Amino acid sequence: MISVTEALSHLFALVRPLGSEWVPLAEAHGRVLAQPVQALRDLPPFSASAMDGYALRNAEVAVAAQFTVIGEAAAGHGFAGSVGPGQAVRIFTGAPLPEGTDRVVIQEDVDRQGDIITVRPDPDPAPYVRAKGSDFAKGQTIAGPKTLGANDIALMAAMNIAEVPVTRRPVVAILSTGDELVMPGDTPGPDQIIVSNSFGLQAMLRDLGCETRLLPIARDTEASLRAAFSHCEDVDLVITIGGASVGDHDLVGQVAVDLGMERSFYKIAMRPGKPLMAGRLTSGAVMIGLPGNPVSAMVCGTVFVAPVVRAMQGLKAQETAQKTAPLAHDIAANGPREHYMRGRLENGQLTVFDRQDSALLTVLADANALIVRPVRDAALTAGTMVNYIPI
Repeated sequence: MISVTEALSHLFALVRPLGSEWVPLAEAHGRVLAQPVQALRDLPPFSASAMDGYALRNAEVAVAAQFTVIGEAAAGHGFAGSVGPGQAVRIFTGAPLPEGTDRVVIQEDVDRQGDIITVRPDPDPAPYVRAKGSDFAKGQTIAGPKTLGANDIALMAAMNIAEVPVTRRPVVAILSTGDELVMPGDTPGPDQIIVSNSFGLQAMLRDLGCETRLLPIARDTEASLRAAFSHCEDVDLVITIGGASVGDHDLVGQVAVDLGMERSFYKIAMRPGKPLMAGRLTSGAVMIGLPGNPVSAMVCGTVFVAPVVRAMQGLKAQETAQKTAPLAHDIAANGPREHYMRGRLENGQLTVFDRQDSALLTVLADANALIVRPVRDAALTAGTMVNYIPI
């Protein structure tokens, strides 16, 4: 068996970066920026008022100073003329600052009678001018690779970027195997269960920006598995679930090898998820064989599949980020495998659930954290800081 760190290193070695494509800005959210983009204009594109008030010359502002209002400037409707000594323009937030002015006196700091304004005592000294290009200038760059969030999309829109170069979505085939499985909505036989892992992993992969293909359940025969693999010729990643152990009915690894898979590793020193394998198919696709137990498959999806998918999209090849928090109670020593224990972070403390069986989906659904226990980790007392992965 190899360690989790070693397994991730092997997986990253299998990754080949995907190509890029241009998409409309409205479709770029959640995608990975493949190359830098540049602002096509300044923001603001002109010096603009930051408040409602009066635009005038700063040098002339004094208590009781008077100015003649010669016009008005609003957002989208600037004042066309020039402002001279003793003159002011009524201005509203976002309007271009008129020529000849360099300050906005807010409306609360003046008295107005007809077209004459008088500066009140103790006027706010702030100029309330947003200088041209003070947010960003034409040519300013947004660097990739990075996953584009809502704030990035807003910034690109302001930069007048209508199309965005993003990494192509990874195409992932998800294949559950086993005679005991039926699809949700079907009527299971007396020895069968409903397949669940594939749907959980599909949701996880979609959140990661993948295009997913949920293949029909493969039965525990070489013919069925070969037929299933024939549908994976044009994908980037194949996720198999189940059939990766060493039982008489666990045929996935052998069939994959018979079809030309170059196996990278098999078996990880972790709980849950020991029977995990990976390699490259003759098509060039990466294959990751996950355990069949529901919790094992989902935990391995978080620990192994998610980092691989991110690396495929050009993001940094690194393990899923961990955080730290104190334990809410004592926990026993860990054994010879790295353990990813289901638990819950509440009020800044981690509670480790009593039941850690890898078949218990209710426990996983109640969890929002995987507490990471190193190999041979000693017993820990309440308050000890431990690493965890948010889920």
